[in-house]
Amino acid sequence: MKIRPATAADTDSLVDLWERSVRATHNFLSEEDIQYFVPLVREQALPNLEVWVLITEHDQPMGFMGLDGDNVSALFLGPEYLRQGGGKKLIEFARSQKGPLTVDVNEQNPHAIRFYEAQGFAPFARSEVDSTGRPFPLIHMRQAS
Repeated sequence: MKIRPATAADTDSLVDLWERSVRATHNFLSEEDIQYFVPLVREQALPNLEVWVLITEHDQPMGFMGLDGDNVSALFLGPEYLRQGGGKKLIEFARSQKGPLTVDVNEQNPHAIRFYEAQGFAPFARSEVDSTGRPFPLIHMRQAS
């Protein structure tokens, strides 16, 4: 596994990876919710975040992370790559670049909360809605200094 900066040529494969990951891990989202978020990922998140791609030895994307400063705004792995250390590798990379990190995690995604806790994050606040105002509560987490 290696990490490289994303390029514009990665957009289609990263959107596909995001959608496959969300379908595998975000069972609280309806099909309508997923379709609502696809253009936001493609047209807002990917172009406006610092995106790093986790790749196989054959340069195939396994996952990606989007950073906004020291905030992990996105971290998604292909379902076939879950629980193989890729998420940890991305977080360690980000921390080496940015120092202690923050992240907002969907409250309905307990696996993600446990993952971030294992990476040294602790909850410090909660929001009733997500950043788009939808009723998906967020747990705000941060790493210790």
